[in-house]
Amino acid sequence: MASNEILYILLPDFASHEMVYLMEAISSDEQQLKANPRYINKIIAPTMEAVTAIGGFRVLPDYSFGDMPDDYAALVLVGGYGWLTPYADAVAPIVNKAIENGKIVGAICNGASFMAKYGFLNKVKHTGNVLDQLKLWGGDNYTNPESYIHRQSVSDGRVVTANGSGVLEFTRELLLLLENDVPERIEMYYQFNKQGFCSLFPE
Repeated sequence: MASNEILYILLPDFASHEMVYLMEAISSDEQQLKANPRYINKIIAPTMEAVTAIGGFRVLPDYSFGDMPDDYAALVLVGGYGWLTPYADAVAPIVNKAIENGKIVGAICNGASFMAKYGFLNKVKHTGNVLDQLKLWGGDNYTNPESYIHRQSVSDGRVVTANGSGVLEFTRELLLLLENDVPERIEMYYQFNKQGFCSLFPE
């Protein structure tokens, strides 16, 4: 098993758009696929059966919850409706172990709300789909509302959180933590996708 793997947890009805920018930045530069990328993208799902996105397409996982590696570079909780199902309960020990071992953990949209539910945001500054949702999901397990920041994405220590519209900011913060490239090129990637061709290259 390779310690340079980035593991994306996908539950049924996952939000595919929340991971595409990160996955592309890991695998390619502005011109082509990287010959020797620093990291490798891998998919984890509850079983080895295909998992279906909100939009309907199906993804075959590389690992199931039962055979995922112990050593990896980062764990990414991709949002979607699956975090409202019993499948999510099996993710809690995976995240707990990741945090205990000092792994980078990213959680976006309902993935961040899941983090609140299990108390994983109680020692870090964080964001999510507004504070009220974190309180609703977290209940008594969420004891750190004063560290909520109303921002697209927040990075604190080894934990990155984002709301469902903060995909690019989430990507930028994780790329910086992973040191996937120099900060200037990471910022360029962010600005290019945030602003677009016409803003950056006016006639």
